[in-house]
Amino acid sequence: MNTLLIVIAMVVFIIAAKGLKIVKPYEKGLIERLGRYQRTVGSGLNLVVPFLERLVKVDMREQVVDIPPQAVITKDNVAVEVDAVIYYEVTDPVKVSYNVANFYLAATKLAQTNLRNLVGDLALDESLTSRETINTTLRQILDDATDKWGVKVTRVELQKIDPPKDVTEAMHRQMKAERDRRAAILEAEGQKQAAILTAEGSRTAAILRAEGEAEAIKKVAEADRFKKLTVAKGEAEAVKTVYGAIHDGNPSNDLIAIKYLETLQNIAQGQATKIFLPLETSGVLGSIAGIGELFKEKAEK
Repeated sequence: MNTLLIVIAMVVFIIAAKGLKIVKPYEKGLIERLGRYQRTVGSGLNLVVPFLERLVKVDMREQVVDIPPQAVITKDNVAVEVDAVIYYEVTDPVKVSYNVANFYLAATKLAQTNLRNLVGDLALDESLTSRETINTTLRQILDDATDKWGVKVTRVELQKIDPPKDVTEAMHRQMKAERDRRAAILEAEGQKQAAILTAEGSRTAAILRAEGEAEAIKKVAEADRFKKLTVAKGEAEAVKTVYGAIHDGNPSNDLIAIKYLETLQNIAQGQATKIFLPLETSGVLGSIAGIGELFKEKAEK
């Protein structure tokens, strides 16, 4: 009897243990009863009816789908190899479990088809420079298509767009030629600008030099003019003073003749070998003759 009770207790314990299910924090649990969906449970310890109910766990974390490389023909008939990755997260565990049989395969095929269409509508150069546009467009298409599956596509990233080797080499040569052309243009522009600046500098220097010389000539002329005016004023003042003094002293002809002889004596002391007498010398000579007569009379006495 005791053995039977122990066996019954163990069977009850095993059945009860089978009814206890643990759901992790990043999971959602779907409880099915006899193959029919009943309810969704959260993380923690959950109780199900053994043999009648079962718990299906759905991972709610963000997942990644790697799109295998595929050959795509661009708009300008260049074959390129393209691959991408898709990041998604489950928003409705019920839809992702019951609305799509194999989400990974469905998302992969859907991404390959739409990626082929997007790259095929672009030329090679456009596809190489429009990665962000392709990513955004493909994400929007996949997000709309997977909405009924209870999945949200968070982002799509193109990993590579590889053209054939000969096309790559041609592109490298083209880019090198373009860089050489830009370098030549920049060098020519630099030389042109340098020549312009040099010419402008020379012109400015010549103008400044001419202005300086003109200013110097002007200053010298003004100084010479001031000198001549000053000398002329001084001579005029001297003549006026002498003339006034002579008239104030009321000199006689004899005195004038003596002063005239003194002047001639000073002239004779120079290096000159000739003395030029003025034309108006009749009065002066007369005075000199008178002075000679005066000296002769004194000698006789």
